[in-house]
Amino acid sequence: MASTLAKSSNAPKRGEIWRANTGGKRHTVVIISLDERNQSERGSSVLAVPFGSYGADGPTSKRMEPGETGLPEPSFLKAHFIQVIDKKDLVEKLPRILSHRQIREVVAMVNRAIDPDAPFEG
Repeated sequence: MASTLAKSSNAPKRGEIWRANTGGKRHTVVIISLDERNQSERGSSVLAVPFGSYGADGPTSKRMEPGETGLPEPSFLKAHFIQVIDKKDLVEKLPRILSHRQIREVVAMVNRAIDPDAPFEG
């Protein structure tokens, strides 16, 4: 299934939460790249922000509760660790999808990770 991911209806979509093989470990990530890229058969990768099991709310991280993510414990989205992931390394799509508002918040966190002048009200 993994080798045909980009050609199937299982191609990733913006806001979906996936388990992915990243650097020899399996991590939970949210897809933030645009669906034009995600759904393209020519594109072999997606942009994703990983979840971590610890952290603190801040300019580039956000605590999310199990009810928002479907994960068993509270977790932290860490936009300062944005990464490119090969679609073939996306292992399992989880049932929850982040809302448009939540995705906009994650994109703002990515912006703050690369632009020290990006707005933040903490």
